[in-house]
Amino acid sequence: MGNLISNVQDRFRNTSNAMALLGMRLLTGIFLGLTLALIGQEIVQYEFLAFTLVTVVVVAALMRITRHWTWTHVFIFNLICVLIGLLLRMYILIAPGA
Repeated sequence: MGNLISNVQDRFRNTSNAMALLGMRLLTGIFLGLTLALIGQEIVQYEFLAFTLVTVVVVAALMRITRHWTWTHVFIFNLICVLIGLLLRMYILIAPGA
């Protein structure tokens, strides 16, 4: 009986860890998708349907790419994305002729 309870606890821990990682990957994909869709909307001036399509495609591609990633990989990817965003912000703020 104790082995059964231990097995259930291990499965619950593994499942909750996998679901939390899936949520983190999904949240990362949504932020990246919305950012790229907003950039594309400003450049190309497309409407809501294209905006939604770009967001969904980026989220789906990121979910597919990060399928085998662990927590460490996701956090490093997020850190790199934040650093690139800060670099672009710095470029915009000090760009010549702005």
